[in-house]
Amino acid sequence: MPDAESILTADLNSIEETKQLASKVNALGAFDAIIHNAGVFYASAKEIFAVNTLAPYVLTCLVEKPKRLVYLSSDMHLHGRAKLESFKTDLNSITYSDSKLHVVMLCKAVARHWPDVYANALNPGWVPTKMGGGAAPDDLKKGYETRVWLAVSND
Repeated sequence: MPDAESILTADLNSIEETKQLASKVNALGAFDAIIHNAGVFYASAKEIFAVNTLAPYVLTCLVEKPKRLVYLSSDMHLHGRAKLESFKTDLNSITYSDSKLHVVMLCKAVARHWPDVYANALNPGWVPTKMGGGAAPDDLKKGYETRVWLAVSND
């Protein structure tokens, strides 16, 4: 990213690093759009919960409210169950599908509570990434073009 003004990194599996990331983001000033794109698939249930469910929630709560929020979901959310009771008792039962359902639920809650924020959950399709594999049938370009469109378009 040669034109990037700054680059921030954090281990989203760590709540402390996620909170520090939020602080660093806020130090840069207000953003027009934030795209919650990070996620893990081949990982333990606890890591899936930390990265896919908890990190976007913590960042949404702690980062200064942008004009737009885009959350990456998946059509696998259709197979997920909320399992909200598991948050306190058994994180080992959280699946990738559950975490993507959590992302959709978070996005809907944000849209309801912050009507001045343009919030969307996006299913980029089954695209050829490390997770999707080289045989994935959907167009990788359309997946990221839709993210950009949601972040900047006035249509």
